[in-house]
Amino acid sequence: MTQQTPQTVPPQPEPELTGVRNFRDVGGAATADGRRVRYGRLYRSGHLAHATESDAAFLASLGLHTVVDFRNSADIALEGPDVELPGVRNVNMPLNDPAEGADFWRVVRDGDLSALRAALGEGRAAARMTRSYRSLILTRTAEHGRLLALLADEAVPVLLHCAAGKDRAGTSIAVILLALGVERDVIEADYLLSNEAHRRYRIRRANPDHPLAQPEVMELLGPLFEARAEYLAAAFDTIDERWGSTERYLTEGLGLTEERRERLRDLFLEDARP
Repeated sequence: MTQQTPQTVPPQPEPELTGVRNFRDVGGAATADGRRVRYGRLYRSGHLAHATESDAAFLASLGLHTVVDFRNSADIALEGPDVELPGVRNVNMPLNDPAEGADFWRVVRDGDLSALRAALGEGRAAARMTRSYRSLILTRTAEHGRLLALLADEAVPVLLHCAAGKDRAGTSIAVILLALGVERDVIEADYLLSNEAHRRYRIRRANPDHPLAQPEVMELLGPLFEARAEYLAAAFDTIDERWGSTERYLTEGLGLTEERRERLRDLFLEDARP
């Protein structure tokens, strides 16, 4: 493995991407020891399947080494594969099974109001999301451990995404930032940026008369497409309940060695002092 010295890239104005939602550079996130994540190293977004020609040109300009797609095969069949970027390695690392919730998402796509009320009404949508975040921590330790190993092997600059860039990508970004020593409140602040209107996942409808266009349906679906502090807190609480601390989660749960952690810090961090 060739030793490289990462170069600091100053923060750039956030681009106005047309077909890619929720894109951002995670650079600038402060660590507990006074460092910060380098700009131009770690990006996150929604899927790249609908990237326009200008979107693709911007993404190509980032000098990406790797794009990690957390979508499963059903997601990719529905939305399409990522746009091809020259010289970029694409890694598909599904963080959920296509069969999980297949019936539920069929109900969502059909817009069956009575079924959606039964599935999502009276707080059940938020409870579903909380369970999902807990599951991402408990059942995907192998994938998150592999992700950290991949990044430590100089797979940077890297762009991580799922469908909306909020849940699977959000928890994975949280795991990386925990490994880099970023405090949980800083991680939460980045996570909640996914609620900004121009970042929100856009539900594609064939026509305005589709059942999904009904206001009550959209209200019922709202918690599924929001980034809520309580969802990320459920992930953090699961770490504490299962492993007792972030440190044990990283070392025992994800197999993160001190050597690999130092390599990640060398690749992604810089001194925050002027």
